[in-house]
Amino acid sequence: MEPLDLCYLGAAEAVALFRRRELSPVELLQAQVDRAQRLEPTLNAFCALRTEQALLQARAAERAWMREPERARPLEGIPTALKNEHLLAGEHTDQGSLLLGAAPDPTTAPIVQRMLDAGAVIHARTNVPEFCVAAFTRTRRYGVTRNPWNPAITPGGSSGGAGAALAAGLTTLATASDIGGSIRVPAAYCGVVGLKPSYGRVPESSMLFAMNAHNHNGVLARSVVDCAMMFNEINGPHRADPASVRPAIRLPLESAPVAGVRIALSVDLGFFDVDPRIARNTRAAAARLAEMGAIVEEVALGWTRRAATAFTDGLVFVLGRALQRMVGDRAGETNDYVRAMIARAQSITLDDYLDSFDEMERMHAALQDVLERHDALLCPTLARNRTPAEGVPAAHEDLLDNAMTYPFNMLSRHPVLAVPSGFGDNGVPTGVQIVGPTFDEARVLQIGAALETAIGWPRWRPDTTERTEAR
Repeated sequence: MEPLDLCYLGAAEAVALFRRRELSPVELLQAQVDRAQRLEPTLNAFCALRTEQALLQARAAERAWMREPERARPLEGIPTALKNEHLLAGEHTDQGSLLLGAAPDPTTAPIVQRMLDAGAVIHARTNVPEFCVAAFTRTRRYGVTRNPWNPAITPGGSSGGAGAALAAGLTTLATASDIGGSIRVPAAYCGVVGLKPSYGRVPESSMLFAMNAHNHNGVLARSVVDCAMMFNEINGPHRADPASVRPAIRLPLESAPVAGVRIALSVDLGFFDVDPRIARNTRAAAARLAEMGAIVEEVALGWTRRAATAFTDGLVFVLGRALQRMVGDRAGETNDYVRAMIARAQSITLDDYLDSFDEMERMHAALQDVLERHDALLCPTLARNRTPAEGVPAAHEDLLDNAMTYPFNMLSRHPVLAVPSGFGDNGVPTGVQIVGPTFDEARVLQIGAALETAIGWPRWRPDTTERTEAR
C-alpha cells in the first residue's frame, strides 16, 4: 500500500489489516508522521507532536497484534490526535493561550484516558482558537491554521486543527468538543465526519464544562463507522462528571437501511441566509436519501433570529464571565475575539440570561412537533463556507451568521452528526447535519452511513495538499 493510501486509511480498515498481519501500526503512524513533516508548514494543524512517545505506543501495538491478536484492544495502534483542550497528565495543555500551559497537566481527561485504554496511539495535539471561542483557528501563540482544500479559507473552529489534520491525512481519529458548533463546523469546512453526542454521553473533567449543558465532548473522523468505533470507547458515566449519562452504550458498526425512515428537511432553520450552492447540496443529499427509500418532507420550524440572541445571552453570560475571571488583568495578552467575548458578557443582564430559557423552550417545542412526525431532521451545517483562515474581527457574529450548529447546543440532548454534502464554488466542502431524537445516536449514524454510501466522501483527498507536497 502506498504511503498516501495509508494516511487516508480508516480506523476500521486499519484494524482489519492489523488483525490479518498485513499492516503494522508502526507503518501507519510513520506514513502520517512523514506526511505531517511535509504539509505542516502550510497547514499548521498541530501545535505539538508526540512522535517518540507515539512510536513506542505503536511498537507495543504491533507486538500485541503479532502475538495475541484476539486480545488486542478495539483501537489498538490507531493514530489519534488530541484537541489542545483535553488534558494528558504531565503534558502541557494551553488551549492556544499565552496565559496557560506553564504547569504540566495534573490529570488526564476521561476522553483521553478512554482512548489510551482502547489502544489509541496519541501522536499530536491539534490547534484551537484561544480558549476554543471562535469558529476559525488563529492564535497569537501558534498562528493561523489553514484548510487543506483551500488554504485561504479557515478549517473552522474550535476543533479546526483536528478537521484539517483529518482532511490532510495526518491522523486517523481526533478528539473534539462542541459548545456552539466546534465539532460540526470543522467537519463541514474540511469534508469529514463529526459527532456531537447528546449532552452527558461523553464525560468532562472540568466541573465548569460538565455542568454547562451547551458543552459536549465528541468525535472527528473520516467515516461514520470510525466515528461509531471511537464513540463506543469514550461514552459512559465517569465519577468526575455528575452530568454523565449511564449506562454506556455501544453503537452498531453496520447500519440498517434507511428505507421507511422519516426525515424532515429544513434548508434554513427558519432564519439563516444560506448560500445557494449549500442549499442545492443539502437538497441533493435529501434526494439521495429519498432514492434509498427514506420519506423526506420539507418542514417549517418557525424558529427566528431570536435564537441567536438567546444563544448569546445563555452561553456568553456564563462563558464570558468565566473567561474574565481566568484572564484577570492579562486581557491584553489574549486574542481580539477573547477580549470581545469578555466585553460582550458585561452587557448581558441577568434578565437577558433568564429570558434565553424562554426562547429555548419555544425552540424545543417546535423541534418536538417535528420529531413527533419524523425520525430525524436534516439541515445544512454552515450557511456559508467562506470565512478567511485568519478569521474576522467580529468572531461571534461570524458564528451567529454562518454556523447553523448552535441551536442544537441550546437543545443539547439531541445528538447531531455532521457529514459532507459536496463542495462550494471555492473548492471548500459543504456539509449537512443529521439531528436525532434525544439520546438516539444510533439513528443519526444510520442516516449518516446511508449518505456516506451515496456521496462517498472517505475517498476525497484535497488537491491542494498534493500541490504543496510537489513544491
